[in-house]
Amino acid sequence: MKGLKGACMFGQSGGPTSVINSSAAGVFIEALAQENITAVYGAAHGIRGILHEEFYDISKEDPNELELLKYTPSSALGSVRYKLKDVGVDDTDYKRLLEVFRKYNIRYFFYNGGNDSMDTCNKISKYMKVSGWDCNVIGVPKTIDNDLFGTDHCPGYASAAKYIATTLMELNLDAKVYDTGMVAVIEIMGRNAGWLTAAAALAGVKGLGADLIYLPETPFELDKFLNDVKEVCKNNGNKCIVVVSEGIKNKEGKYVGEFAASATDLFGHAQLGGIASILASAIKIELGIKTRAIEFSLMQRCGAHLASKTDVEEAFLAGEAAVKFACDGETDKMVIFKCDRSNGYKCEYVLMPLELAANTEKKVPSEWIINNGTGLSQEFIDYALPLIQGDAKAPLEDGLPRFAKLKKVLATK
Repeated sequence: MKGLKGACMFGQSGGPTSVINSSAAGVFIEALAQENITAVYGAAHGIRGILHEEFYDISKEDPNELELLKYTPSSALGSVRYKLKDVGVDDTDYKRLLEVFRKYNIRYFFYNGGNDSMDTCNKISKYMKVSGWDCNVIGVPKTIDNDLFGTDHCPGYASAAKYIATTLMELNLDAKVYDTGMVAVIEIMGRNAGWLTAAAALAGVKGLGADLIYLPETPFELDKFLNDVKEVCKNNGNKCIVVVSEGIKNKEGKYVGEFAASATDLFGHAQLGGIASILASAIKIELGIKTRAIEFSLMQRCGAHLASKTDVEEAFLAGEAAVKFACDGETDKMVIFKCDRSNGYKCEYVLMPLELAANTEKKVPSEWIINNGTGLSQEFIDYALPLIQGDAKAPLEDGLPRFAKLKKVLATK
């Protein structure tokens, strides 16, 4: 609905990235400038903060600190993994949300996250409409996994990809320095979509990439894997760099990492990890070559010192666009990136229905996976390379990055 006058609420959800706060900056700075937005709130720990009536008055923040959010990694407001039940099963949370929205006259709601977050955003949007509460709801995309349907790419992916490619180049030089053999197995995040693991191919552009890359889109066979490694070692002085996704599955569809996993997250997903160690042990037993298992873990999503300028700027503009769209009357949509690489690189921000993004995964196209499942095509390079361009770093104090320091003044009513 156009012309709504009232407060706005912004929340962050799911895994952090190095640029999620840049989207927050875009939302906050633009919302504070909109005359129809009477107050700007930031939810503590996403949807849970709204349910607990714990959120911050952003108007109390120093504008300079809001600007610094662009270069500050992780989720400044705190994140959460909380899944709303279907309203037909349990409407308790929905009633509470409506109560809070009415109390604070929240007419604009922005939620920043990935697949599960867009599901939450979609459910809230639908409930508010059915309840007769006019509230424009817009999802702001975020995920290093790059698996949100409908958008060319997701904020956070490019910076994580740049970190992976850069670190792999450095490791490549280190791992091959000795005159003795060694196989390095590097584990990258990515449960069902291999976009992050594929980023290792970018290091190959500079001749310092992986010898073998394994994505979850291709069934993983241990015997084939060992033969692949053996072949590389035979032709390369017993040296090999392997990059593997944490989400690789066998031909039965079972995560290889589940054989070592002993816990699940709040959405019931197995907490994967340890793939590199499992495979490094198998190589050592089978081939008798020295191995090293390396897991990038959280570093790939919080490495703001290697953030892509393109990523930082696009994340900010996505947040800004969300507010502008909402104030123009749009609702029940997610901001997506529409990109053109035919003559340089251009990106514009458009909208897509939230229900199309909710719980839908976009995977690496099968035609981009080459070399019998161990490499990426030039099409992937052409897709990803423009996204990692430029540097965008926090200013330094005493040689260390100066990140944003929010006051986090709790809103009262």
